[in-house]
Amino acid sequence: MGIFSVSEITCYIKDLLDGDGTLADVFVRGEISNFKRHYSGHCYFTLKDAGATLRCVMFRSRAQFLKFEPRDGLKIVAGGHISVFERDGQYQLYVDQLVPAGLGELGLALQQLKEKLAAEGLFAEERKKPLPLLPKAVGVITSPVGAALRDIITVARRRHPGIPIVLYPVQVQGPESAPQIAHAIRVFNRLANVDVLIVGRGGGSLEELWAFNEEETVRAIAASAIPVVSAVGHETDYTLADFAADRRAATPSQAAEIVFPDVHELERYIRMLRQAMETHARNYIQRYRLLVDQYRDSRALRRRPIEIVAAKQQLLDISLQRLHHIVKEQFTAKQHRFKVIAEKLAVLNPLMVLARGYSIVRTPDGRIIRAADQVGKDQLLEIVLYHGRIEARVEKIGEEHDNGRKD
Repeated sequence: MGIFSVSEITCYIKDLLDGDGTLADVFVRGEISNFKRHYSGHCYFTLKDAGATLRCVMFRSRAQFLKFEPRDGLKIVAGGHISVFERDGQYQLYVDQLVPAGLGELGLALQQLKEKLAAEGLFAEERKKPLPLLPKAVGVITSPVGAALRDIITVARRRHPGIPIVLYPVQVQGPESAPQIAHAIRVFNRLANVDVLIVGRGGGSLEELWAFNEEETVRAIAASAIPVVSAVGHETDYTLADFAADRRAATPSQAAEIVFPDVHELERYIRMLRQAMETHARNYIQRYRLLVDQYRDSRALRRRPIEIVAAKQQLLDISLQRLHHIVKEQFTAKQHRFKVIAEKLAVLNPLMVLARGYSIVRTPDGRIIRAADQVGKDQLLEIVLYHGRIEARVEKIGEEHDNGRKD
């Protein structure tokens, strides 16, 4: 009978396991316990069920691609191969992939991150900032070639064409999308050149929308000093960006409806304020005038001694002066408010710019031309004037000289 050393018998058993085709590529279902992530990045844990336990290890080269965080009590399916760890003389599962049972990897990662960020208060209502009633400029962070941008521009032109749109083009899908979106938000905050941000894209699957569930994107939205409207085209489902944003829109078109005020509604609102102010002032004066007349006509006042009547009349004069002062102050304040709103509206009215002799040059499909290199020879253009429109064809494209004039 041969005698083996511990190392020899362990190697023999290891060779047996390594040579078994079933154990070379196996999937095992169980519940995680004793999970530990080593500082090296390797993960050590045990899989268990009602009747047995199995030691497992997942090396850093595989664990770094996990989208969720394994934890005790989680039911998973682990794939890999079974072999012997010779130093301890124990067999274990060397895990190549780890899949949650039930939600799926992305769903579990989303749930875990949501719980983490909610615990930090990033989704709290008290953090939400109000949107400006009349923004001077609107920043848009999305793909420059997607339908989302076209929808936003279409709605903005219809509701308030005088408010400029500043686009920061980014990828909205893929591994580079989340860093680009977060960077764009920080750039707008540093420049402070817009009053509100629309961040979003068109609809898609959970994987396609994942950039708006990434922790980097969500934290950038929550940290923005500029109010943010999330506009991811998924009417029924929410991304984490929706929870962090100051306002959630179901689609990019709805985001534009929220951000861009209707210029015609503003005009009606100003007229209503003016009428209400005039009516309030008239009623205020009429009410006190009636009180004064009633006081003067009082029979009791006429029966009083002359000195008392004189004192009452003096008090009446003081009251009238005070009433006049109060009415004048209220009227002046409301008049000033009306003037401020009217001036803002006039500044943002594109027709006022055209009235000063300027014009808008655009292509037949509505694209605004800002530079000569945007057009080509023989291209049809539409010139919008204060009164009417002109159709023109490009015959020559000039170059800018030092004096600012073009040929």
